[in-house]
Amino acid sequence: MRLPSPLLGLVLLAAVILVGWATLRLRRWWAGRRLQGKMRRARGLEASAEKLLAREGYTVIDAQVPGRWRLLCDGEPLEGDVRADYLVRRGDRVYVAEAKSGPRATNPADRATRRQLLEYAASYDVDGVLLVDTEAGRVFLVEFPQLGGAAPEPGRDWRALAIAFGLGVVATLLALVSR
Repeated sequence: MRLPSPLLGLVLLAAVILVGWATLRLRRWWAGRRLQGKMRRARGLEASAEKLLAREGYTVIDAQVPGRWRLLCDGEPLEGDVRADYLVRRGDRVYVAEAKSGPRATNPADRATRRQLLEYAASYDVDGVLLVDTEAGRVFLVEFPQLGGAAPEPGRDWRALAIAFGLGVVATLLALVSR
């Protein structure tokens, strides 16, 4: 039996719509699977960040730490939320730490990473910002001198004081000897 031409056109149109719909669903499903895999991998690497931080001498104070940024735009206050991976301590210094993986995300010169770390530096009342490269197993101290200078490393304060004291002693001795 031969289908009438208008009915054949409707059947073909329905088939095209069905194939298009199925293709779209399949693409969404595949993208979701890929995203789930990436998220599972990222969670695993983020969990290894705590061990890495501990190995480098940092103590995790808190994880998934909420913070607030504040700014003025034409005199009007604006605020927003941020969430850092970790708040850590080493010695008497406190840092906010962000765990990353992948070649771009672990590069502090990458635009998105740099902006995120800069936002953390301005949002948290800490001594510095750490970038944790979970794949390479490295922790980087990222400093923004424009925000008030680099955080002094532990031990630097006493060295400067000792040098100043030593220079003072030498100047005093020279003054006494020259009399």
